[in-house]
Amino acid sequence: MAQAEAHTEARQYPIRLYLVVWGWLFVLSACSYLVDYFGLVGYLRWSLILTFMMLKAGLIVAVFMHMAWERLALTYAILVPPLVLLVFAGIMVFESEHTLFTRVFYFAAGS
Repeated sequence: MAQAEAHTEARQYPIRLYLVVWGWLFVLSACSYLVDYFGLVGYLRWSLILTFMMLKAGLIVAVFMHMAWERLALTYAILVPPLVLLVFAGIMVFESEHTLFTRVFYFAAGS
């Protein structure tokens, strides 16, 4: 019976942790907004926006989804597949640039 009661007991985390994370999410969102406000363009704009987005997502997953306190195997099972997909997407970007260069070079040489 004691084992069943131990499983139903919920963990309590200090409210200060959540307030600090909310504060960081607010600061990161403000920084993301400032990127557009200051009119940054090109790769700098997109790299800053994506960096702020990934930082916010990491905070949300780690604290609000309690991933920071989970076992390492569960963390790997949830976080590794999206990271692998990002690597594959990056490989596809490089491959598409190569294909575009090859086609431009081939068609320019033929005319």
